[in-house]
Amino acid sequence: MIKLTVLYNHPEDPAAFESYYAATHMSLVSTINGVLKAEVTKFLPEADGSKPAYYRMAELYFESPEALQQSMDSPEGQATAADLPNFATGGFKILAGMAG
Repeated sequence: MIKLTVLYNHPEDPAAFESYYAATHMSLVSTINGVLKAEVTKFLPEADGSKPAYYRMAELYFESPEALQQSMDSPEGQATAADLPNFATGGFKILAGMAG
């Protein structure tokens, strides 16, 4: 199984990020064919109370590297990727790797 991970840096306006992420971006994610499972994480402060390294993480699981490529090359995958700058004002990183 292949996992696509998006690590979100801290946004300029967390409330605006959360509103857009829930109402708009995750709706786009749900249209991508080939996603076997999607998980999202909002990070808690570090043990010492400091800000975590990242604000949020999204993990999308695919059957194979080919399935990932086909899904992200689709119009739905392209629209979802193109939406990232609309709300991820702190920037983001996208990683792909083998799950498990």
